[in-house]
Amino acid sequence: MAKTRTGKRDLESFTIRGTNKVVRAGDSVLMRPLENEKNPYVARVERVESDVKGNVKVQVRWYYRPEEAIGGRQKFHGSKELFLSDHYDTQSANTIEGKCIVHTFKNYTKLRDVGAEDYFCRFEYKAANGGFNPDSVAVYCKCEMPYNPDNMMVQCDACRDWYHPECLNMTIDQAKEIGIFTCSDCSSVDSKRSDSGSSSSALVNDKEEHKRKRDDFT
Repeated sequence: MAKTRTGKRDLESFTIRGTNKVVRAGDSVLMRPLENEKNPYVARVERVESDVKGNVKVQVRWYYRPEEAIGGRQKFHGSKELFLSDHYDTQSANTIEGKCIVHTFKNYTKLRDVGAEDYFCRFEYKAANGGFNPDSVAVYCKCEMPYNPDNMMVQCDACRDWYHPECLNMTIDQAKEIGIFTCSDCSSVDSKRSDSGSSSSALVNDKEEHKRKRDDFT
């Protein structure tokens, strides 16, 4: 247990009061919200320390929810999405209510079941100016929106791009029944190929190569 600032010592871990859950540096935790707020705050623990009176505090790096960031919640933000901010703070360890898991975006999309304590993060957020890292993101479908893992999408069997059922004038039930789907762009290419007898591979590859990105997603 290393000595830090005068009268304080680093701790390897802390047990959440009333539970057997152990918190260590690097863990993501749920912290008690204000009385008028329903959702707990989410933070990543950077350090656990104790003062001379035995009071345990945690240095944390806050996660922001989309609605807490400049620009607010957008259509493509998932319900469990968080931004890892550059906002650091020190809090009493007794404000920690539980632990959670903040997955990478890729790992979150692979979850078969999303639990109450599962979240994901794909952006770092600069609280002072509202900037994001990365500052651009891949977009899909006719609406050119980033992927929201809460929403079902269907994939074109030719170009491999993804589409929202509503952008194709489909219901969710209709989309679930699709076997092989070809988007309108690729269908047009197939039609031209049939008319000219030439290969469509160059056109399809060109569509894939020019996969769009946006940097105005705030």
